[in-house]
Amino acid sequence: LMKEGSVLLTLDPAAAYAGLLAEREGIHQACAHPAHPSVFLERTTPEEWADTFGGIAAPQEVVAAYEGGDEAIRERTAAVIRAIYAPVIDVHWVTIKQLAQLEPTLVETTGCMIGQFLKDSMDHAIHEVGIPEDAVKALFYGHIFISLTNALRGSNPFSDACLRAMDYGRESIIKPDWSKVWDDAELDKVLATMLELDTIER
Repeated sequence: LMKEGSVLLTLDPAAAYAGLLAEREGIHQACAHPAHPSVFLERTTPEEWADTFGGIAAPQEVVAAYEGGDEAIRERTAAVIRAIYAPVIDVHWVTIKQLAQLEPTLVETTGCMIGQFLKDSMDHAIHEVGIPEDAVKALFYGHIFISLTNALRGSNPFSDACLRAMDYGRESIIKPDWSKVWDDAELDKVLATMLELDTIER
């Protein structure tokens, strides 16, 4: 039995956003999800490089949701979050819906899917096309990083020829209505799938 003033802290926002968590007067609810160490993190030690997941040596940020108005509860929750996911750079506060939009829509539906697709395409180059694996990984791993830093940080412009190839790739691979995954109905659909529910009822 949770004590009065306790905080129910969950990892994923899916159940909270779907309205599956029981509520009780005097019990606060919050959700905190680690961002994992950034691909752009300036790592300086072997331990930081080895810590790809976070919580060991490489600092990470955390995105959290608490929709109550008690600032003391928020601060106490932030302290617990910083301890759980240490070392933590910062805790960013959003709403439960916004956290659900970030995880899964941005992170899993988009980012993780693209990450796995990169692996699938690389495997095709190696196993189906027959390009030597070392050559594939050498060229691809470096270009993945420069693609991310160019696109996400504006480090360098893509060449005109690269932009044309990117347009071809988008037309060939990405559906024109890709942004529908940001619709509320689609968010409910993917959350129901993740939670193995027939539908989400609010």
